[in-house]
Amino acid sequence: MYNISRILGGAAIALAAFAGALSSAHAAPRTDFKVCTSIYAGWMPWGEAQAQGILAKWGKKYGITINAVQLNDYVESINQYTAGKFDGCTMTNMDALTIPAAGGVDSTALIVGDYSNGNDGIVLKGKNKKLADIKGQSVQLVEFSVSHYLLARALETAGLRERDVKVVNTSDADITAAFATPAVTSTVTWNPMLSSIAASPDVSLVYTSKQLPGEIMDLMVVNTKTLQENPAFGKALTGAWYEMMAIMSAKDERATRALTAMGKASGTDLAGFQAQLAATAMFYQPKAALEFATKKELPGIMGRIAKFSFDHGILGPNVKSADGIGIAFDGNVVIGDKKNVKLRFDPAYMKMAADGKL
Repeated sequence: MYNISRILGGAAIALAAFAGALSSAHAAPRTDFKVCTSIYAGWMPWGEAQAQGILAKWGKKYGITINAVQLNDYVESINQYTAGKFDGCTMTNMDALTIPAAGGVDSTALIVGDYSNGNDGIVLKGKNKKLADIKGQSVQLVEFSVSHYLLARALETAGLRERDVKVVNTSDADITAAFATPAVTSTVTWNPMLSSIAASPDVSLVYTSKQLPGEIMDLMVVNTKTLQENPAFGKALTGAWYEMMAIMSAKDERATRALTAMGKASGTDLAGFQAQLAATAMFYQPKAALEFATKKELPGIMGRIAKFSFDHGILGPNVKSADGIGIAFDGNVVIGDKKNVKLRFDPAYMKMAADGKL
């Protein structure tokens, strides 16, 4: 098909295109899918679902296979999803907007797994420090991520602006080691890195996401077109997730084994992982997730994040305003450009789980 325009006439091209479209329309549904995830308390259940065969079990129920792949660099995992190498990926609500959606990839928040309730924070070197002490410092963080958003929101509360600090972009894979160097005096990060850094001697945890309840959400995001063409993919993913949630919240020996395994996989032990979960507002029941995903405040939260993202130039050069990308919610509510919807909070599969219809 290379350079076909030099070989075929216009009519032949049109015929070939029609035949291709017809073939595509009647193509058999896909049966193999891949999702990626990274190290974070709210996302570790995906790796455990893979290890326990729960993803395989739900895939078999719907005649498909799903593999969950852990990537250690968070931003790189989203980049690979955006590039089409994965059908789904774990990410925050802000990063879903600023990377795949801003990159033109129509994406759906299939599952709202939790929101950060202390899992993200700002740490300064020195005892008894306050947030205001960050003024004039260089702050290491993953630039343009939720850490950057958390910093901006925190600075507002202290009567400061971003120009009062210097942001130093640092990969999440390097952030703990960087903070251990004498030159670095402040950082913004998430667990498990946050717990490790905050446990260091002579430091102060001066602000956390607990002060922004519900604003930093942790999602399983999937390609909208893939989901629409393969609803079995959405059903299997959702079913596997809530089976893992039931295991984790059972408070029995199986739960302990699963939590211990997730802690080890994230570089800590059972107690450390439980501490991270304590700072995570997990939606163990699909009904709770459904209630959160359909609440009336959600469009306002995303509107605030869209404004932050536009103001920082991270929606791309083609987006001319904070409303340039459409974001859809339950009840046919859309904020932003209705002709350019690229991020969808679709509660349909969570509702299936809540209604026992998976």
